[in-house]
Amino acid sequence: MIKFLYVIFMNLFRAPYMIPKMRYQANHPEKYSEKRRYNLVCHAIYLMKRTGHIHTKTYGEENLPKSGGYLMYPNHQGKYDALGIMNTHKTPCSFVMDKSKSNMILVKEIVDLVQGKRLDRSDIRQAMKVINEVAEEVAQGRKYIIFPEGGYVFNNKNQMTQFKAGSFKCALKSKAPIVPVALIDSYKVFNSYTLGKVTTQVHYLQPIFYEEYQNLKTVDIARIVQERIQQVIDQYSLSIS
Repeated sequence: MIKFLYVIFMNLFRAPYMIPKMRYQANHPEKYSEKRRYNLVCHAIYLMKRTGHIHTKTYGEENLPKSGGYLMYPNHQGKYDALGIMNTHKTPCSFVMDKSKSNMILVKEIVDLVQGKRLDRSDIRQAMKVINEVAEEVAQGRKYIIFPEGGYVFNNKNQMTQFKAGSFKCALKSKAPIVPVALIDSYKVFNSYTLGKVTTQVHYLQPIFYEEYQNLKTVDIARIVQERIQQVIDQYSLSIS
C-alpha cells in the first residue's frame, strides 16, 4: 500500500496529460484500435514500474496459444496482478474485476481502455450476464484474465485461497483453452509494506484444452488449475529456502 501511494504521488505531474488521453481513447473505441488502446495501458504500466522500481520476469510465453481466444486463470495477490500480466502479454487481453473497486481514478481508465468487465458479486443475474459475455467474446477470439479466488489477502506471501468453481463456467461455455498463470511475489508491489525494489514473476503454464476438461465438473477444473499453480509456487519456495 505504501508503494502504491508512492507511485501515485510520483506520477501526479503526468495525470493532467495521461488521464484525459486515456479517458478519450476509452470513450472512442471507434477511433482507436484495440491494439492502440492496449499499448496506451502498457505505457501507463511502464511508467508505474519505472517510478516504483518494479521488475517483472516472464516465463512460459511459448505456452500461450498462438491463435484464437483463451482464458487466463491466475492466483490473486493484489492490485498489481492484472497489470503484471498485461505488461508481459504481448497481444491485447482484458480482465474481469470487482465492480466496487473499478471506478477509482486510473483503474477506471484501464478497465475501459481494455473493455474489461465489472462484476457485481451481490447481483447473481448481473454476474451471469458477465460470464456469458466473456464466454461469447472469448469464443470470438478475445483473451481474458479471470481471478478464480475472487479477492486477495493483504501481504499474502504467495499463499492461495480456494479457487471458486463458478469462475470456470466461462471456460465451459466458450470451449476455449484454459491457461493457468502462476504469480509470484506480485503482492509485494502494492499490497505489502515493501517500499524498495521489487521483482515479481509471471509464469504462463501449459494450456488445458477443451477436449481435456469438457467432461469435468467446474469444481474439478478449479482443483486442477490451482494444483498446477501451487506446484510452481512450491518450486519457487524450495529454491529460496
